[in-house]
Amino acid sequence: MFAIVEISGQQFKVAKDDTLFVNRLDRKKGDLISLEKVLLTADDKKVSVGTPVLQNTTVQIEVLRHLKDDKVIVFKKKRRKGYKVKNGHRQHLTEIKVKSIGSKKNTKNSTTDKVLNPDDSKSDKINIDLSSKSLSEIKSIAKTAGLTGFSSMKKAEIIKLIETKNNQ
Repeated sequence: MFAIVEISGQQFKVAKDDTLFVNRLDRKKGDLISLEKVLLTADDKKVSVGTPVLQNTTVQIEVLRHLKDDKVIVFKKKRRKGYKVKNGHRQHLTEIKVKSIGSKKNTKNSTTDKVLNPDDSKSDKINIDLSSKSLSEIKSIAKTAGLTGFSSMKKAEIIKLIETKNNQ
């Protein structure tokens, strides 16, 4: 069984007990992380594709260590001009190990990456034609409705989010 997950804006194909290097994560060595942005899971017989992510599916990973990648030399030169610049760069990485792929589990040390946290205490309904509003106006309406996590969403996704909040 394998899964495709999104970690720090990059997509990785992972299987159980895989170790891989990702851009530096702000977690300590030994921390367990529950990734909820699972885009696809595949078994021998069944393939599940999310729209855009799969619901109730997580991937548990463990941080093994933090390290630096090999040095990359950046050399710039303009011929016949006497211009030479040499720079080096070492990327900060985190080595992770995939513990499990499966349904959601709430563990003591895991941190979940939730995208949306609707505030259930506010129950005011919004009865406005949102399609004629601009994106900034819709975002302010969503903020007054108590919704969070919509800053990177598209206009149609925010409208759907507001409508689902109204239907609850």
